[in-house]
Amino acid sequence: MFKEFKAFIMRGNVLDLAIAVIIGGAFGKIVTSFVNDIIMPPIGLLLGKVDFSNLFLNLSGTPYASVAEAKKAGVPTINYGIFLNTLIDFLIVAFVIFFVVRFANKLQLTKPAPAATKECPYCLSVIPIKATRCSHCTSELK
Repeated sequence: MFKEFKAFIMRGNVLDLAIAVIIGGAFGKIVTSFVNDIIMPPIGLLLGKVDFSNLFLNLSGTPYASVAEAKKAGVPTINYGIFLNTLIDFLIVAFVIFFVVRFANKLQLTKPAPAATKECPYCLSVIPIKATRCSHCTSELK
């Protein structure tokens, strides 16, 4: 059983998947930092010095200055600012993955197979590429 498990783990696609998950997790952290620390602050500044991570609806009626204070008090909140950050985070990751897959697909395009047939210049019938005489009109081919 150990040998079977080792053979399963050592297959290339399992290792590739494990590496992809690790790199994907690291890439996700980079994108999250990019959204939270670089993209959202200028957008918040343009919208009147708004901190999106601190936008929330307080469902208790008691006022709280931040999401952290409301969470500490155990108050139910709808954290739509954090959701907006996460949504932008997802869109950036999806956009990058789209371009990576698109680039990989372009690299994998194979050249078309060489033609196996040609057209007879006299009768326009399809004949093998190596033919020296047309099988339909019996014309000699160059």
